[in-house]
Amino acid sequence: MKTTIDISSSLILEAMKLSKSRTKTEAVKLALEAFIHQRRLEWIISEAGSLEFSDHWEKERHAR
Repeated sequence: MKTTIDISSSLILEAMKLSKSRTKTEAVKLALEAFIHQRRLEWIISEAGSLEFSDHWEKERHAR
């Protein structure tokens, strides 16, 4: 999908340098993937201890 966004030159150049990206698109894609990954990890950590597990997982898996 083609999108037009306004990003400062210094910010995109530093992202390209740190990620060793050859293109701006690649740098933005990597940055978005890293952001999403980080937020998912934060969610998993915040849910620690609040998830319930069952000893009958095989039976319940087929019950759906």
